[in-house]
Amino acid sequence: MSDGSETVPPAGDRYRIRVRMTARAIDEPHRTSSPLELLFDLTFVVAVAAVTAQFAHAVAGGHALDGLVPFLQVFFAVWWAWMNFTWFASSYDTDDIAYRLLTMLQMAGALVLAAGVPAAADHSDYRAVTIGYFIMRIALVAQWLRAGAEDPAGRPTALRYAAGITALQAGWILRLVLAETGALPSWARLPTFAGLAALEIAVPWWAERTRSTTWHPHHIAERYGLFTIILFGESVLAASNGVQGALEAAEVSVSLIVIASAGLVLLFALWWLYFLAPAGEGLSDRRKRSYLWGYGHYGIFAALAALGAGLEVAVEQTGHDLKATPLAICYAVAIPAALFIVLLWLVHRPLLAESVVHPVALPGGVVAILLLPLAASPAGVVAVVAAIAAVCVLMTAATIVPKAGRKPFLSSVQE
Repeated sequence: MSDGSETVPPAGDRYRIRVRMTARAIDEPHRTSSPLELLFDLTFVVAVAAVTAQFAHAVAGGHALDGLVPFLQVFFAVWWAWMNFTWFASSYDTDDIAYRLLTMLQMAGALVLAAGVPAAADHSDYRAVTIGYFIMRIALVAQWLRAGAEDPAGRPTALRYAAGITALQAGWILRLVLAETGALPSWARLPTFAGLAALEIAVPWWAERTRSTTWHPHHIAERYGLFTIILFGESVLAASNGVQGALEAAEVSVSLIVIASAGLVLLFALWWLYFLAPAGEGLSDRRKRSYLWGYGHYGIFAALAALGAGLEVAVEQTGHDLKATPLAICYAVAIPAALFIVLLWLVHRPLLAESVVHPVALPGGVVAILLLPLAASPAGVVAVVAAIAAVCVLMTAATIVPKAGRKPFLSSVQE
């Protein structure tokens, strides 16, 4: 691992056409997300919105289980491309012209992927998704090759990343060609996807066995927090779409107001839990545990996206007659909410001294959330969603109140 002595040129030099790509310092002060990174996130908003909308359509149509696998597959492509760029940028961001153009090429790939989401969800046509993913990944390969050429100390790691990503892109293209020609039977498509995805996840572990990249812990924590906010925003947008759909079929009703309010309260409670304990210090002190934290966010992010879809359908059903049963709609909200809470606790436990969710409230709250949908038929969707929101608020309160009077906790929040 680098001693962190190297960094990028001063801010005034970044406007040159070319800046030598060297490893940035691990302890670089005042490291925050760049405007380019924020623009990068903005393009992924489109991809996440497309995935969420398609899954909401599947839930409303009464075939949530059929839509779950395409949702998880496409979301994996979105998440993995975002995550790989984020960790690369934390180590090698030069912000010069070549770096910006290659990053913008990845953004273009994200938009191509987003355009292919409906075809993937409705017809299992993954051509546009695969091509968009290919564009994003090959642009990142070019970044890694540049890092290998200009940073001798990190060259072995950079070349391993470039080789691993390139080989897997060949695998994804081959899978697409075989599927299109009929040489890959339908039953083999999911196993081959799982195998290639597993190899994708193994590339960073394999590449960094030679030398770890100099990612900045607080920068990474901030980047993940920003993407989490994007997903919360998508959930708010999805719920808003549900309100719009309900209003198109009926006037404003008490049920609509209650369920829309409950959805917002639920999201506010989960947001509060996520940002209650910043992960930057934990990542700084326990860098070797970053894999579990980083990879575990796939489940956290996917749960938030799925929750947005569930809330959209739950709100919309107040004004539409949907094919989905009340039980299915309630579980489309309850399961993602419960998964988010459990995974939030799991991924932060190895990093933080204190639990992000009160250990006593965690099991009881999760069980209550998962049992509440069983009351959907007699109580109704509105009452169940409101009850789920209430449980999440109580879990948040049970976590905050015991810590609120303790000075270390208050100091950490202020910092």
